[in-house]
Amino acid sequence: MKKLGFILLATAFFATSCKKDNDNKGGIFKGPEVQVHDGKAWTWVQLDKSGNPERLAITVNDAALNSLPVGGDDHSGHDHSGENNWILPFHPKAGATAFDHIGLDWNPAGHEPEPVYGKPHFDFHFYMISSAAVAAIPPYEVDSLKFKNWPAPEYLPANYINPGGGVPQMGAHWIDFTSPELNGQPFTQTFIYGSFDGKVNFYEPMITLEFIKTANNFERSIPQPAKVQKSSYYPTKMRIEKHDGLNEIILEGFVYRTQA
Repeated sequence: MKKLGFILLATAFFATSCKKDNDNKGGIFKGPEVQVHDGKAWTWVQLDKSGNPERLAITVNDAALNSLPVGGDDHSGHDHSGENNWILPFHPKAGATAFDHIGLDWNPAGHEPEPVYGKPHFDFHFYMISSAAVAAIPPYEVDSLKFKNWPAPEYLPANYINPGGGVPQMGAHWIDFTSPELNGQPFTQTFIYGSFDGKVNFYEPMITLEFIKTANNFERSIPQPAKVQKSSYYPTKMRIEKHDGLNEIILEGFVYRTQA
């Protein structure tokens, strides 16, 4: 009987341990790798033990950064030729956040306005809509009314303004007028919101190549709107981390917000 009792106790302990393991929904979940010139990039999401998002990120390796075309005289705007633009899906586990995928855009000579944003830099578009919906956004001249259909002010941070116009396959851009680069300081990094047809459709860390290569464990807050249009988890901080030949642009400090 003692032996039988021991076996039953051990079985119960093993079953309980397995259940605890299965209940752990946390971990890091990587998206597919994408070729970026001579290197690679990929996305990942980190979830806590309950399956709630802690970090959402894109990783670009040194081989990619070191093979990017740099310079030129074209500061006219965003290039959609494909050579310097990539779509990076998230792992399905990232569905716990408000974001659908990343549009990675490299600007070899920056873009307008050239005195401010004329440095080689990345636009990291964390889109809240599908890649098909992004591709369907027309040039501003084709349907300016949808670009001018701005979200209500409470869905954008208080200090954000729209400089006018809009970009095809992106939307209207909203900039923080208190950002250092708009107040006499050199452009290193900034945080932009995007919208189209009344909806906020992306968050965008915009960061120079020089800053990515030299900054490590850089952290900044993400300006927050008073309200959100979709109930989900939203980030409150952005971080740059470097290790083992990898460069990571991370959104973190996620909080759950209810649509209002």
